Amino acid sequence: MQRRTRWVALTSAALLATIISPFTSSNSVFAAQSIQAVQAQVTALQIQASAIAESAQQSQVELNNLQRSLSSVQSKDSAQSASIQSLKKAVGQIAAEEYKGGALSQGMSLLFSSDPTLYMNSAQSLSIVESRNSIKLRQFASADQQLKATALTLSDQVALVAKARAKYVAEEAAAQAKLAQAEKLLNSLNKAERARLAALQASEDNQYQATSLALSKGVTGATGAEAAALKFAVNQLGSRYMFGAAGMVYWDCSGLTMRAFGAAGIALPHSAAAQSGYGKPIPLNQIRPGDLVFFGRPISHVGIYFGGGRMLDAPHSGARVRIESFGSWFGGEKFVAARRL
Repeated sequence: MQRRTRWVALTSAALLATIISPFTSSNSVFAAQSIQAVQAQVTALQIQASAIAESAQQSQVELNNLQRSLSSVQSKDSAQSASIQSLKKAVGQIAAEEYKGGALSQGMSLLFSSDPTLYMNSAQSLSIVESRNSIKLRQFASADQQLKATALTLSDQVALVAKARAKYVAEEAAAQAKLAQAEKLLNSLNKAERARLAALQASEDNQYQATSLALSKGVTGATGAEAAALKFAVNQLGSRYMFGAAGMVYWDCSGLTMRAFGAAGIALPHSAAAQSGYGKPIPLNQIRPGDLVFFGRPISHVGIYFGGGRMLDAPHSGARVRIESFGSWFGGEKFVAARRL
């Protein structure tokens, strides 16, 4: 919850508050630039931040997988440790019995016995005992080797988890840095410029919402799970983007597609990159409503193809879930794949 709160503070509502807050500057560095140019720069930074944030989301998925693997190895290590302690006790008893036997083993003692009948009757029992001891010793040696191998695996897993966690933290920080750049741009505007930009953003926001709602009434060509996923996603139009969110008030791109197809009975991970491995690849000229569309190398954005050259997605920080144009590019990220689930 704390992480999400930090990201909400840097999304559109907070940015608009920054825009209209009292601030004056007689030497605004953007005095010679149009408000549209400033808005374009802010939007570009928001898209970049969201792309980095989606990479962080993939790192989070990888981290979760590694932590589950680590937990499994730790359980295995614990079970093997308990097993070897039991075997150690048995081997200790064998050693004690050998010690008590003195210099001559039980077998040698019987061999030199003056009673041949005693030797013949006891030899078979002695063979069985020694065989059991041999098995215990072999079991102990094998268990010892397995425990040592597990210890090495455990050490490797701990290192991988630490590396994945560091990667996630670094990507999250990089995304926040991009949003901080956008905020710095906004803080460099004077009061009048902020008011104009706020009005421009609000107008664009409302236009996207009105267009999306109008388009949503004409969705065609989707059936089965694809239709169910699109229906769920359409119901989220107008909801705000937030990094790491998966509804029902805030969404990021892969959180929206995960929940949309979850409503259709298809389980997906919360990561655009991970989702790109599901379903089957679809050539661009065969794409149909309900297909997932992916952008970026590495993949950093996912949407649902809506039909008519449009897609439904949670675009980026500062934007709402909407239906927008689908093409070869999303922001600065190139279209790379379509998948049908």
